[in-house]
This record gives sequence, structure tokens and C-alpha cells, in this order.
Amino acid sequence: MSLKVAVIGAGLGGLTAAAALYARGLDVEVYERGEALREQGVGMHLGPNGTRLLERLGLGPRLAELAVRPEALEVRAFHNGAKVAEQEMGEAWESRFRAPYLTVHRGDLHRMLASLVPDDRVHTGRELVRFAEDADGVLLEFADGTTARADVLIGADGVHSAVRRAVAGEDAPVYSGNSALRGLVDAADVPDLDPTRMYMFAGPAARVLCYPVDGGRRFTYVAVTPSPEGDAESWTSAGDRADLDAVLAGWAPEVRALVDAAGEVRRWALYDRAPLERWSTARTTLLGDAAHPMLPHHGQGANQAVEDAVALAVCLARATEDAEGITAALERYEALRRPHTTRVQLGSREGARPAPPRGDARPGGVAAAAEDVTWILDHDVEAALEAAPEEDAPGAEPATVAALAA
Repeated sequence: MSLKVAVIGAGLGGLTAAAALYARGLDVEVYERGEALREQGVGMHLGPNGTRLLERLGLGPRLAELAVRPEALEVRAFHNGAKVAEQEMGEAWESRFRAPYLTVHRGDLHRMLASLVPDDRVHTGRELVRFAEDADGVLLEFADGTTARADVLIGADGVHSAVRRAVAGEDAPVYSGNSALRGLVDAADVPDLDPTRMYMFAGPAARVLCYPVDGGRRFTYVAVTPSPEGDAESWTSAGDRADLDAVLAGWAPEVRALVDAAGEVRRWALYDRAPLERWSTARTTLLGDAAHPMLPHHGQGANQAVEDAVALAVCLARATEDAEGITAALERYEALRRPHTTRVQLGSREGARPAPPRGDARPGGVAAAAEDVTWILDHDVEAALEAAPEEDAPGAEPATVAALAA
């Protein structure tokens, strides 16, 4: 017999958790409110701290096929495209950090992770509306009238997490003052950009990041610009190509080529939340955006969810199957992860500061920025678990019956 674990949410974090738990022999079931598995979005970054864990789950060959290992990041002036700085990446970073830095389409990674979890372990159309802990586990109730029981409940249900509200109470989103316009273009439509490299154009009131995905066949672009609060707290809201055109009027020819090639544009209002003081009760915990939604300026949102998922799977795989063992495992997971993710979360806020008007041309400027995240990229969460002392965790109060639907 093994622990029965219920994962709420089949996004990147939830599926990584399910894959890591299943690989360690735990009895895992995933419940997704959507009617089908679907990951919207564009490209994303996988730092070495994330890729080393995904490779250990067996995704190395698929990542090699569909992701890109950028050879360098070029910082260019917004007005004429002149290169002002360059950070070597590629083989140099793979050697330094013991795993590659990759860029990949979110949908590709989502499908890879889904392939690691048996189809009969993933249940769609199951919106959690209520759960309650008792001496024997957790009772889950869904909007369709069905119920389920588990020994452990994991809330991986994103920034609007229902499980988060039940565990930590209501909190308010914190607006960064910026929004991001983003989308995809074919690499053939921007021939002056090398599909083995990443680019940043730093302007006085906006900055554009562009990087390859789909094995170099397409580029993701992200234009971050000040924006009045009022947009929905969503990363998939429809944008307007006219807004992109207006924000980037007069920019370098390479940027204008991106605008001309842009099809569907998405607007992402950049919110995060204040770090939580606790993530867990006796049998329930959080991971990913449900625990620590963060701004994208370190490119670490998905990576931190992957780290959470693997760390939690390791802790639960080692747990005894009694109530005390489960609580101790969740406390150990939270004690390891919460200080780390809080530091990343707050550092991502600092990364929102505007760039100099002609790009960061200071000597070593881009290299210094890269050094700021070295500690993140170098982190190996499994090694950290091995190094951390395994102490008895304090008991947590069980969650009371929690109504999650309005």
C-alpha cells in the first residue's frame, strides 16, 4: 500500500508533481477543472535548475528535440539595434550549471509532462468546490457532484487557487505597474534574428525579449511596458496588435519586423502576491503559482513549480503512511521550499526596474545581471533535500470543511 495523493490542477506544476509521485510509486490522481488538457501561452524559459529535474524524469530526449539551447543573450539598443552587450550561454552555461538552459513552447512541455502520467490517472471536468480533512485523510467534493478521498491533497491550481484560499485565506493581488504583450512569430519572418540566440531590446519605457522555440522554427516575443491597473489578473487575455505597434513605434528594424509578423497578441497584466506565511495544513499543501505567484523577470515561475513538485514527491515518498508521517513530510517540504521561493519571488520584483534609455551599456552590465540569478540556476533541489537535516516537524492543525465555490 502507498499514499494516495490528489493533485488539483493539471498545469505544468500539477503534472510534474503527478509524474514525480508516480515515478516513486505513489498512488496519484490528478483533477483538472477544464474539460480537456490544454496549455495556452507562448514560450518559456527552463533554467538548469528546472531542466536537470526534467531530465531525471526522462524528458531529456524530447527536450533536445523541441526546445532550444540559446548560444547567447544579446542586449541591443532599442532605437537602432546596435549590440551593446552579450552574455555567453549555450555550452558554457551547461558546463557551469551541469544542465542546459533551454527555451521551449509551454504547450510542448505540457504535452511532455502529460505523457509521463497514465491517462486513467488524470480526470478532466472536475472542479473542486469543497474539501475537508479528517483523521483518515481528505474528502474532496467536485462541482459535478462526485467525491474522492485521498491521504494528501496538493493544490497546484494556479494563481487563483481555490486550495490556497482555504489554506491561507483571501489575499489581494499586487500589481507591478506593467503589462506584457506577447506572442509568436515564424523565424523566417524575422531573418535578421538568429534562431540560436536570445535578444533583449531595452528602451526608455519598454523592453522587448525575443527567444527561439519549436526547435528554432519560431520566436516568442514579450514586450513589457508600463500600464495602468485595471487589466484582469490573467496571462491569457486577448491583446491588440495596434497596442504593440504603438508601444514599439520608432524602434529598431528587427523589432519592427517582429511587430509586422505578429499575429495573435496576448496581454499579460503582471501581478504577484505577497509571500505566504504558511502553505500547509496537516494533509494539504500548495505548489507553484498557488503557493508563490511571481513576476516573470527572472524567468522562474515554471522552474520553481518543477522544483516544488520534485521536492514534495521526495518528501512524500519517504513519509510513513500515518497522519504524523504525512504532516512531517509536508512540513519538511514547506521548510525547504518557502524560504527559497520567497527569495526568488522578491528578486523577480526587483527585476522589474526599467532599463537605461539606450540599453544597458555599462561594462559587464548584462553579465552582472546574469550573476544575480546564478544562485537560482545552480540550485539542485534534490541535493538540497539530501543535505537538509531530517527533523521531526511540528504538528499542523487539520483543515476545517472549506467551501470553495462562490
